[in-house]
Amino acid sequence: MNFVWQEVTPTITYDYYRIFYAVAQCRSFTRAAELLDNNQPNVTRVMNNLEEELGCKLFIRSNRGVTLTPEGERLYEHVAVACEQLQMGEEELRRDLSLESGVVTIAASESALHLLLLDKLSRFHERYPGVHLRIYNYTSPQAIGALEKGLIDCAVITAPVPTRVSLRATPLFHFREILLGGPKFKRLTEDICRLRDIESCSLVCLGPGTSTFAFYQKFFLTHDCTFRVDMEAATMDQVLPMVRHNLGIGFYSETLAAEALARQEVGQIRLVEPIPERTVTLVEDTARHQGPAVRRLINMIRDEN
Repeated sequence: MNFVWQEVTPTITYDYYRIFYAVAQCRSFTRAAELLDNNQPNVTRVMNNLEEELGCKLFIRSNRGVTLTPEGERLYEHVAVACEQLQMGEEELRRDLSLESGVVTIAASESALHLLLLDKLSRFHERYPGVHLRIYNYTSPQAIGALEKGLIDCAVITAPVPTRVSLRATPLFHFREILLGGPKFKRLTEDICRLRDIESCSLVCLGPGTSTFAFYQKFFLTHDCTFRVDMEAATMDQVLPMVRHNLGIGFYSETLAAEALARQEVGQIRLVEPIPERTVTLVEDTARHQGPAVRRLINMIRDEN
C-alpha cells in the first residue's frame, strides 16, 4: 500500500484571532475595524473566513451589533488568554528597551565594590530606577564560575583569570594595597621592614581559592619568603577590623584604609619590597546575549556614553 503525504498549509493566521478578539471585545465589526485601523468590510470578510475554517458560527449578527455564540464564547476564552499574554510580552519588551524595567545581575569582589562599583551603581539607579539590580559579593574565582554558568550578566572583580575564550576582561583601574598593623604592631610602623622581617607575624588575609591569596602568595614567593595565613578572613571587609583589634597584620586598600590611618587606629608598615599594583577588571561573556539594561550599565561602568 502506498501512502501519499500532502502538505497542508493552514489558512488561519494570528491576525484572524487578533481580529476575532477585537470584535468580541467591541461587540461590533465597525468599532473593531476602527480599533485595528482597518476597514469594516475586511473585518467582516476575515470573520466569515474564520467561521468557515472552523465549521461553526462564532457571532450572532443584529442591528445592535454582534454577540458571541456558545462556540464563540468557548473560543474567546482561549484567544483572550493568548492575546493578552502577547500584549503583556510586547509591553514588557518595550519597557525593557526603554530601560523602564529589567534585571541586571552582577558579581563583585569586595575591593571592586567599594573602590568603583558602588558609585557606578548609584548613578545607574538614579537614572534608571525601574531596573532591578542584583549584586552578589563573590570572590574573583566564584564570580568567574558564575559567569561561565550563565548565572550573572557580568563581573567586576580583582585580578580575574578567565578560563573560557568567550570571556572578555577589560581593565578598569589600578589600585595599591598597603600593609597595616594595629597598636600591638606599632614598632613595625616605625621603620622600613623587609618581608623576611614579618614572616613570623600573624597574617590576616583571605583564604586559598581567592585571587587575593594567590596574589600575595606569589608576592612572597617571588622574594623567597614563606606566605602563611594565620587569620583567614571570609571577605576583605573583615580584614581591617581584624587588624585594628590586633589579630594580625594585613594588606588592605590604601584608599579604603585612609580613614582608619587618619584616626591612628592602624598604622602603615612600610616594606622595602614594592607591593605590585592590583587591577579592578570588568569581565563579560561575549557568547551571551546582553539586554538593553545590561549593555547600558556596562557602558556606564566603562564610563562610555
